[in-house]
Amino acid sequence: MEGIDHRMVSVNGITMHIAEKGPKEGTVVLLLHGFPDLWYTWRHQITALSSLGYRAVAPDLRGYGDSDSPESFSEYTCLHLVGDLVALLDSVVGDQEKVFLKIKGFVCLSVPYRPRNPKVKPVEGFKAVFGDDYYICRFQEPGKAEGEIACADPRRVLKNIFTGRELGPPILPKDNPFGANPNPNCEQVELPEWFSKEDLDYYVSKFEKTGFTGGLNYYRAMDLTWELTAPWTGAKIQVPVKFMTGDLDMVYTTPGVKEYIHGGGFAADVPNLQEVVVIEDAGHFVNQEKPQEVTAHINDFFTKLQDNYRSF
Repeated sequence: MEGIDHRMVSVNGITMHIAEKGPKEGTVVLLLHGFPDLWYTWRHQITALSSLGYRAVAPDLRGYGDSDSPESFSEYTCLHLVGDLVALLDSVVGDQEKVFLKIKGFVCLSVPYRPRNPKVKPVEGFKAVFGDDYYICRFQEPGKAEGEIACADPRRVLKNIFTGRELGPPILPKDNPFGANPNPNCEQVELPEWFSKEDLDYYVSKFEKTGFTGGLNYYRAMDLTWELTAPWTGAKIQVPVKFMTGDLDMVYTTPGVKEYIHGGGFAADVPNLQEVVVIEDAGHFVNQEKPQEVTAHINDFFTKLQDNYRSF
């Protein structure tokens, strides 16, 4: 997109692609994507936040887009990801203060923080609650989901994921999980106003090049992450946090999630939770569906944080 700079950065043993815009001296806002996504999900926020004086930085995480994709799922734990991001911030801020002194707040979209359960591994826990066909459980076997996506047509799968409106936990039945009989009229189905054919084309071009294995490997590394993070059992998020979700988000509408978010459990695990925002008529990709609202909430959060720091 016009005005957004792109470059490759060496971080933590891999080469990472980043998109950035904004004054070099501006407060860095690091924008992170999920699955199956890219830096591109933040295209609206990069432009808007940079116009407000922030330095917006959005990477393709390892395994995605133009960044390197290590082969083994064991290289996709949260420790690898944190290592990548710390090295990225060191590169971005240059000779400024140490990165760990610069993390002042966290805006979380869609998926609320859940503490580590020392009694059960994540995949086992998901299977017990949602069954074998829960999407995270179905993603565990290397190559399996990739083959199913290929059979269903990656373009159609991406289109359905981004624009779908199914509520509740994502379930992928073993029989035809992604719809393996493509509708010949799929291209004629109207896309929503917030997601254009050009947007879909960009995603398809990147995933056709890289495949989906890198993104899926994060799910395959969940149990390994659980093992490696045992020393942080009971840890709470201590920095100020703002949480946003759409009222039609598949995570938010999963049984038990609303009760956790609004019933005190979330605030207990995130003691510096500042605000929970539920945006109407928005699904899982709320930052794309409601870009102006999301940008305004991000700016409001960091403006208040900066005002608080100045008051000390």
